[in-house]
Formats: sequence, C-alpha cells, structure tokens
Amino acid sequence: MLLSTEQVVHFRRSIYNYYYNNRRDFSWRNNITAYRIFVSEVMLQQTQASRVLLKFEQWIEKFPDFKSLASASQHEILLVWQGLGYNSRGLRLLQAAQIVENKFHGILPDDLDILKSLPGIGPNTAGSISAFAFNKPVSFIETNIRTVFLHEFFKKQELVRDKEILKLVEQTVDKNNPRDWYYALMDYGVYLKKKLKINNKKSKHYVQQSKFVGSRRQVRGAIVRILAKMKKLSKEDLFFLLEQELPDNNHSFENVLRDLIIEKIVFRANQYIFL
Repeated sequence: MLLSTEQVVHFRRSIYNYYYNNRRDFSWRNNITAYRIFVSEVMLQQTQASRVLLKFEQWIEKFPDFKSLASASQHEILLVWQGLGYNSRGLRLLQAAQIVENKFHGILPDDLDILKSLPGIGPNTAGSISAFAFNKPVSFIETNIRTVFLHEFFKKQELVRDKEILKLVEQTVDKNNPRDWYYALMDYGVYLKKKLKINNKKSKHYVQQSKFVGSRRQVRGAIVRILAKMKKLSKEDLFFLLEQELPDNNHSFENVLRDLIIEKIVFRANQYIFL
C-alpha cells in the first residue's frame, strides 16, 4: 500500500492532535537518557506500563547507570525485578549492561545493528531504543503501534502481516521528530484498546496471552519470589511453600524447578536451592 502525501499529512495530524491533548506522563519520557530508555524498553516488553511505573523507579534508585547494573549480582537483579514477570528479561538486561560497560565503556551505542546484538534486544526493541534514546527515524512495531495501523489502514483485511504494517510505518514516520511521533502512536494505540475495545486480532501474529493464574509462569514467579526472600531452601521446603501458596496450580513443581536450573535462574547445591 502506497500512501499519498495528503494521506500521510492527515494521518500524522490526527495522531498528533490526540497526543498533544492526551499525552501519557512517564518518568522515562520526562528525563531521557540512553540508560533510562534502555531499561524502560526492556521492562515494557510484554508488560503494561502501569506495572512498570513503580518498578522502574525502584530499579533506577538501585541501579542508576550501566556501571552499577553491570556490577550487580544475579540475586540483586531478580530481587528488584520481582513483579515484572519473565525473570529472564532481568538477567538479559544484566548481561547487556555488562557488554555495554566492558565493550563500550558504559556508553550505549546508537548503532541499530549493535543494539540488536545485545542480549534480549530484538529488532523492534532495538528500534524503539533507537527512536526514544537517540531520536532516530527508524521503523519498528510494538503492540500499540500495530493496533493503530490495523485500525486506520486495514479495517476490512484479516491476517495482516507485520511486514505490511512496516511499509506504512516507514512511509509515515516523522523524520523531524521520531521520538514524539512514536510516543504519539503508542498513546493513541492505548486509547483505541481501552476506550474503543480494539485489539490486534486482525494481525497474522496475534496470540492471546494465557491466563497467569494456574500457569507455569505463576509457578516460576513464585519460586523466584520465595527464594529471593528465604535466600536458600531445601527442595522439600520449597515445594511445601509452593503448595501452600498455589494449591490449585497443577503444573509440576519439579519440572518448573528443573527448567529454572537449566536456565541458570536458580541453582542447586547439595540439598539446597538458591538464587
């Protein structure tokens, strides 16, 4: 789909008009540094901004820069990360910080390919970091941006591929101010979801997230949270506490624990399990 100049101008105007009157207020938007953007974009992967708000401030207070983060222990990382889910993201953030500190002297590179090479940073997260930290007119998609383009340009089409949307993202990006443009798109996408109850079902890549209660994710989170509090436990004591906390979860505690050990999120030494 090739948009006319008039279509692009009209689209931008409508998005900006909404944004200027309804801009969301976030700490990482108001005080922009490459580090703060990097941390916030990793936290926002698969997690709503409302859940990230408090955790972001706690994280910045504990780890204010790449140097302090790179020198942190895995236990410290997981302790602060609790509540965000997908603990491996926190560990990859630690690994990325160590690379930035050791290889780039604590300065996050603005090269898109280098960003994509860092642990836990895919093409879209690299694009968002590039746009928000360095104000570069790159093209990327995230869930709220996808919602906007599906609603505006694919009303009668099903199974829309991201590569189709990306072509329109490239045509409409505000090259003079990509940072605010992408913030505007995201905020409008949130509005479409909340107020108009629009979702991404038209997307070829749409997958409805499974419920947290009763899931393996719930067991994983509980294991990490318990070990963060208790420091170390025998497997029997850990499983006893899990049974008390998650009486209706039918997933095998043994299998979930095994996976966490394989991923090196938790460790086993003698009869003890610890972070």
